[in-house]
Amino acid sequence: MVPVAVGVLGGGRMGAGIAHAFLLAGSEVVLVERDRQSAEAARARIERALAESLERGIVNGSLMVENLTVSLDHADFARCELVVEAVPEVWDLKVSALQEVERHVAETAWLATNTSSLSVDGLAEHLGRPERFCGLHFFNPVPSSKLVEVVNSKHTGEELRRLAVQWVGGLGKTAVVVNDSPGFASSRLGVVIALEAIRMVEEGVAAAADIDNAMVLGYKFPVGPLALTDIVGLDVRLGIAEYLESELGPRFTPPQLMRDMVVRGELGRKTGQGFFSYDR
Repeated sequence: MVPVAVGVLGGGRMGAGIAHAFLLAGSEVVLVERDRQSAEAARARIERALAESLERGIVNGSLMVENLTVSLDHADFARCELVVEAVPEVWDLKVSALQEVERHVAETAWLATNTSSLSVDGLAEHLGRPERFCGLHFFNPVPSSKLVEVVNSKHTGEELRRLAVQWVGGLGKTAVVVNDSPGFASSRLGVVIALEAIRMVEEGVAAAADIDNAMVLGYKFPVGPLALTDIVGLDVRLGIAEYLESELGPRFTPPQLMRDMVVRGELGRKTGQGFFSYDR
């Protein structure tokens, strides 16, 4: 079972994917963006994803579109039972965004962050109702991913711990429950593998395609660590690696190749060039 009304703050790739997943599960979704251009882009992104779902056999596509509200006003979150924050991985931005949402939702509403590495404990301490807050770490691409990492802070209440797992099940996904720790389980393991793969390219051990094929064919990874880095975005993974380095030490130090590619604007799929090339 999922909440009847769900809010999503931020309509980028992740936010749109989260909205799409809840719409498919039958929720009404309110998505709030920072300006009209971003809101229009978010709506187009979600409607395109819903159309693709309809082509794959979803029969109530028009109803799902009707259940989507895209807004510029945080006050529209007032009717939502759950709001998921999905803004960029910048600490001050996350804090201010969550505080703004908390000011506009009902006292009975639940609040979650989609952060992939930042401290859920730390974010909770900036909120007035930290017991009603947790992490819901979705994965790209959200609709087809079967995993959601539920991150409990030391403040997260028992009711929310139970409900979060229930919501994930209602989305047709599996919850992995972790306590707050730098990088949680998924980012901590996924990033360290990606960083080593980048070092191997940097050192000339093998070509990017061969490194990815080794992990896909030999270890049954659904996608190679370098291709996944392109999907996530090299800039995003660089930020996560720098944060993990500050928290966990030099084993997370980003390779110089990664820094150089980010400087050159080779960020992966979103720019058309990363470890692989893409049509835009």
